[in-house]
Amino acid sequence: MKQIITKSLRDIFSKDVILFVLQISLAALALTGLFVWYFWDGLSHFISSYLSWIPWEWLQTSGATVITFTLAYMLFIIMISLLTSLFSEKLLIRLAKKHYPDVKVVGSADITTSIIATLKASLIFLLLFILAIPFLFIPILGQIIMLYLWSILIKEPTIYDVGSLFIADKKILKAKSKKARLIAMIASLFNYIPVLNIFAPVFAQVLFLHYILGSEELEIRN
Repeated sequence: MKQIITKSLRDIFSKDVILFVLQISLAALALTGLFVWYFWDGLSHFISSYLSWIPWEWLQTSGATVITFTLAYMLFIIMISLLTSLFSEKLLIRLAKKHYPDVKVVGSADITTSIIATLKASLIFLLLFILAIPFLFIPILGQIIMLYLWSILIKEPTIYDVGSLFIADKKILKAKSKKARLIAMIASLFNYIPVLNIFAPVFAQVLFLHYILGSEELEIRN
């Protein structure tokens, strides 16, 4: 895993990946900004109502503001995840050919399936986030829960988007996906770092690419 992380870090800070992430982030920022502009008041009211069980009014108000900004931030990350899922195929193929020239591209991610996988993961993520709000204020436990929630957002879309390019057999893909949760959680650590958080979805894809193709290359050589 250490070697996979090292390779992936080199890749995501390469010129091609940085340019891709910047383009995706600008588009995600614009789309998130439009959404928040229209729904900010509704979001604030919903969260204030949800936190009404807290006995201290000042904490209700400040808590609602913090959660509203956090939700807007999450929508931004979700949008980055969706756009990364839709447009990363060429980038992943270039990286694969660079590191694993003997591994063939066997398929392509279906756009509709990719969107559905990302939206499904996003809905589960948002639902669990709302349910977990009372626990997120607990030091350490809250951060662990949040890290797990972030991993939900990118795990399944990453498996589909990367796996469909290089593995045709679903049984083999399932077997190679056993460490996908760990990979997703490692990538999700970027969400705690300002600016670098925009790299989380593509980092997960690159990590998974090196994980499955690194073992695939060994099989080919043997």
